[in-house]
Amino acid sequence: MSRVQIMTGNQAAAIGAVLSGVQVVAAYPITPQSQLAEIMSQNVESGKLHAEYVRVESEHSAMTVCISASTVGARVFTATSANGLLYMHEQLHWAAGSRLPIVMCCVNRGVGAPWTIFNDQQDSLAQRDTGWIQIYCRNNQEILDSVIQAYRIAETVYVPVMVCYDGFVLSHTMMPVEVPEADKVRAFLPPYVPHTVLSPENPKNLNPVLFPWKREDTEGVLCDGYMEMRCKLQTALDRSREVIAETSRSFADVFGRDHGGVLWEYRTDDAEIMLVGMGSLASEATMAADLLRSEGIRAGVVGIRAFRPFPKEDIRRALQKAKGILIFEKSISYGFEGGLCSEIKAVMYATGKRAPIYNFIAGLGGRDVKSGELAEAAKSSLAELEAGKPERPTEWVNCG
Repeated sequence: MSRVQIMTGNQAAAIGAVLSGVQVVAAYPITPQSQLAEIMSQNVESGKLHAEYVRVESEHSAMTVCISASTVGARVFTATSANGLLYMHEQLHWAAGSRLPIVMCCVNRGVGAPWTIFNDQQDSLAQRDTGWIQIYCRNNQEILDSVIQAYRIAETVYVPVMVCYDGFVLSHTMMPVEVPEADKVRAFLPPYVPHTVLSPENPKNLNPVLFPWKREDTEGVLCDGYMEMRCKLQTALDRSREVIAETSRSFADVFGRDHGGVLWEYRTDDAEIMLVGMGSLASEATMAADLLRSEGIRAGVVGIRAFRPFPKEDIRRALQKAKGILIFEKSISYGFEGGLCSEIKAVMYATGKRAPIYNFIAGLGGRDVKSGELAEAAKSSLAELEAGKPERPTEWVNCG
């Protein structure tokens, strides 16, 4: 029987991994992820989780262990934050290129320099082109559920999944979370069937240097070149949009909770002003929308759950009636604007719709973002929105 417990986001992630039956864990502690690594170690030591916990000297080594274990057929788990994720960067490409269904929690934290241990989403957004699926969670229940879903998604399309949630804002905040029954999770998440199996009876040479063109192997079979491999990874990520949505629907059927697939909406039916964001910032925006509506401003929220693959068709549908689109982000593409804003502009361009799209950067390095501040930022844009001004300089909320 499902039971409700009060727990942190890190505890929720650990329970999700344990329920998923992971077999190998390799993680190097880094604030605010450290608690998650400690909990996984305790579960292995106590015998609650029958898995190997591999102690490593760095995040780069942690991902290397996960790559090796996944290659030989194990279901694996890791987690990191900030500069630890950046240290993995080379191996993130390797995991995706090898089509390994690794699941990793990124407990979002600002990156140095200067040093901060507090939250923003610059770390994971900087890894958007590594070939990983990225899912952003808005509360602790969604963290637990998303870890379980991530294994089903990853093992369907053979692409690794990064489950992202805000450090301290969620990782260390206590919330009520419903823990699903282990038997139901096992029925929802079948055993991992690897596409690479190494054995002495069937030796293989994995990931050799490839030429630019296709060529025959020793048995005369025409094999893909490097470009074909990249095309297949892109095709898998394109396919994963529907796999994420289907997995969310199936999860809702079994457990009664639907987190929205690739995105979720709040009070958008009659909204003229759309507030868009990811993770806990999008959750805060729902309260900002309520404040705006109390003043007669018809505001709604679109929360992006899957940043990769980018849900372009779903975004077009959700924003098609908007008279103004306000993007709130906890990261920035230096020298331009927020990455989410740029991508939404690109998505909307093909529709021919020319609703103004304004960008707001908020909460970098853990600075508090209050619903009232988001509402005030939205109201500061109303005159320009009503005038149809297509864009304005990126605004920094509660800065300076």
